[in-house]
Amino acid sequence: MTKIEAAKQEYTDWCEAVGIDNLDRLKEVIEAGKAIDLINLCEARQERKYAEAADQIFWNRKTRRIVMMSGPSSSGKTSSSKRIAQQAKVLGLNPKVIELDNYFVDREKTPRDENGEYNFEALEAMDIKFLGEQLSDLLAGKEIELPKFNFVQGRREMTGEMLHLEDNDILFMEGIHALNPALVPGIDQHSIFRIYISALSSLPGGEKVHNSTTDKRLLRRMVRDSRTRGASPEDTILRWPSVRRGETEHVFPYEENANIIFNSSTLYDLPLLKYYAEPLLHGIAESSPAYAKAQDLIKFLEVIVPLQPREIAAIPPTSIMREFIGGQTL
Repeated sequence: MTKIEAAKQEYTDWCEAVGIDNLDRLKEVIEAGKAIDLINLCEARQERKYAEAADQIFWNRKTRRIVMMSGPSSSGKTSSSKRIAQQAKVLGLNPKVIELDNYFVDREKTPRDENGEYNFEALEAMDIKFLGEQLSDLLAGKEIELPKFNFVQGRREMTGEMLHLEDNDILFMEGIHALNPALVPGIDQHSIFRIYISALSSLPGGEKVHNSTTDKRLLRRMVRDSRTRGASPEDTILRWPSVRRGETEHVFPYEENANIIFNSSTLYDLPLLKYYAEPLLHGIAESSPAYAKAQDLIKFLEVIVPLQPREIAAIPPTSIMREFIGGQTL
């Protein structure tokens, strides 16, 4: 059994243990007015998982001082990494964040795709040599000056901000290539603790089995991007195939390199997403090239009972799902 399969099975077993192992039972719980109880249960489970991840980081702190996290789009990587870091602080560790986006090569060195567009997702878009030098210096006890990538100018700039690892410091890094050993070929791989984050789920029921992490993540992205990035639902759907290609090429081949798999799914996420996404999907015109996919997603959500505003208000401000619907305090 692969690590991904094991993580899915563990989640399935938990769903069975709490008596919500299919869409019919989920519908019954929500219609019975127990949605807030369900939200609290799911959040308690997530809190345990954050703590378990932090425990493993703590146990390996002497030999693995770099924590690298990756996963497909809209898996809640940002929220999960912050919550795991928070739990690490509870154990007395001091997480220091290095943003991999600041290690791009200068714009003129960025590879291009088959259409002549800059391919920022390619491994070659990263300055592997410079990143490796900085990490090696940090692990050797040296101080480094952190870079900042100027996306307007397409150039790396040095910030004057210095970083040195103290005894309880742990480096946290998150990015598309974080599970690929080729990102840091000069670093001892045994000094890296890797976490794969994805919205794995399995709830049978309806015409389409609701274990499609792809459609769930697309809905998450649609809700978030329409709220924070000015992207229309149509734009999100039309960009999704490109996002998926990037994941297939750069993320999924390396998922088994992870030391642990973090499942960011919750039992209430589809009822929550239906409340926000369904109106967006209905707004896509029949003449749009995104219409067919929008109708598929509407059908995907057909058997789901949406949460109500008072129930949504009960979602904690530190929840993964707040990354998509707003109101997060992390």
